[in-house]
Amino acid sequence: MSSITTDKGLLHYEVFGKGKPVIFLHGWLGSWGLWQQTMEFLGKTNRTYALDFWGFGESEDKLTTYNVHDFVELVEQFMNHLGIQQAPLVGHSMGGTVSLMAAKKLGSRISKVVVIGSPIKGSSLSPALKFAGNKFVAERLFQFFGLFRRVLKKVSPLICNHPDFPEIIDNDLSKTNLESFLNSIRSLKQIDLSQDLKMLKIPVLGLYGNRDNIVSPAQNVLLQQVIPQAKIKMFPKSGHFIMLEEPELCMQQIKKFINEEIYILE
Repeated sequence: MSSITTDKGLLHYEVFGKGKPVIFLHGWLGSWGLWQQTMEFLGKTNRTYALDFWGFGESEDKLTTYNVHDFVELVEQFMNHLGIQQAPLVGHSMGGTVSLMAAKKLGSRISKVVVIGSPIKGSSLSPALKFAGNKFVAERLFQFFGLFRRVLKKVSPLICNHPDFPEIIDNDLSKTNLESFLNSIRSLKQIDLSQDLKMLKIPVLGLYGNRDNIVSPAQNVLLQQVIPQAKIKMFPKSGHFIMLEEPELCMQQIKKFINEEIYILE
């Protein structure tokens, strides 16, 4: 377990492998743990870092705001603290949105971006996630937090077919609080990157699952519209958590994209 101290408190991360750095960012209600298998695979060729956003996992949870712009700042502080001059970012869901925003802000320090099931517009979020971004709703969910966890655990196979996913999502949810739960998803649903990313010139890879019921998989079309050089790979058998549902194919695509100068879709 590793950590650094930032101006907003503790930032927890895990590191594995040797080689050129690559940084992994998790999605809403997630943590670095979703990347364990991917880190072990890519750790053979790269030095992999997986971060916990403030308010999630083992990172600082005493803040008053947890929005996507805060998380862009977190990436910058992490890279500065560890002396990482340049690296690709790999982000799942909200983490992919943060990755694209970080690429716009940090310029050449972000060499490539991989997004997995990530929204370009917050309007692409499922009705349930938009509902959770309502303050009254979020407060009621946390008022009956035990019941909320049991219900989410029960329905989680509808989101991801990995056998361990119910335990994974329950464990990660147990480490959130009302503020991180509410403010992160509320800020995400207000995001619209369709204009901001038009000047982005770095290589971008979008991985989307046809069965995604959390973020509309049609976001792949918008991604390619706003970033013409973006490559898109669809996963017909997957939903929102491609790295858990089709891990081998997902890991191979990420490895090829971040390490090869010329990336060819298969």
